[in-house]
Amino acid sequence: MSSSDLGDFLRARRARLTPADVGLASYGRRRVPGLRREEVAVLAGMNADYYARLEQGRERGPSPQVLDAIGAALRLDPDALSHLYRLAGGGPERGRPRPQESVAPLLRRLLDGYRHTPAFVLNPALDLLAANASAEALFAPFEAADNLARMAFLDPTARTFHVHWERTAGAVVAALRRSAGLDPHYPRLRAVVAELRGASEEFAGLWAAHTVAGKTRDLKEFVHPEVGPLVLAYESFDVCGAPGQQLVVYHAEPGSLSDRSLALLGGLRAQDASSAGASSVVWESVRLSAPPAAISPTTTASTP
Repeated sequence: MSSSDLGDFLRARRARLTPADVGLASYGRRRVPGLRREEVAVLAGMNADYYARLEQGRERGPSPQVLDAIGAALRLDPDALSHLYRLAGGGPERGRPRPQESVAPLLRRLLDGYRHTPAFVLNPALDLLAANASAEALFAPFEAADNLARMAFLDPTARTFHVHWERTAGAVVAALRRSAGLDPHYPRLRAVVAELRGASEEFAGLWAAHTVAGKTRDLKEFVHPEVGPLVLAYESFDVCGAPGQQLVVYHAEPGSLSDRSLALLGGLRAQDASSAGASSVVWESVRLSAPPAAISPTTTASTP
């Protein structure tokens, strides 16, 4: 992590605060939004020149006491404070192993054990490495259920699928920003961020805000075109045997409308799969019994 990353983070976070937010009086016209460097230094109880050198990358290796003081001054939550430590080179995550991109067979079997509960595995770039049938049914409205960030910002479906799209978008970017702090040189993460910054102004703006948050638990509201509204809680778990992977499990309140809708969605998908399988069997029977001249590549390609 470079010193410019630390400076960018500090500038972005102080730009989000006003003097009133931190109990300071405001004097004079402000050329830039947010707190001035001198005000952050006062709140942190340190020399203003020292703080300026930190932002400019001219001061390295700040002590934990300094980082804690800056974190308090900037009103950083625990996730953001941990991110600040990592940017300053003092985090416990240095030297962590590179994320694994393949999902173990045992974990895949665990996913399939959740019959009517969407469950999937993510890497730090928010790629869906594996998903059970219920998760595939949940995300079926998307053109490609491949990466949560790409789905949120590049697929128009996201705006109607997520009831609170803005909150979802912010959470996605905050999770990517946290991953960047843990492993700034992870190639897949850098590729996803570069693609989204170039393709989405909304993503670029949120990325520049340097908001940091881990994916732990929350309540999500969706509108699925096949079964209507869904209110699902989710929990995420680190996969101990696979660095960087997270298991995410959605679940509905037992007996609720969302619970019944999830079961219905699973039933609809099972019917679709059964129908597709039956069609394949019928077509194969026709293919084997018909004269060769009756079957052409064009006919095969047009078969549903």
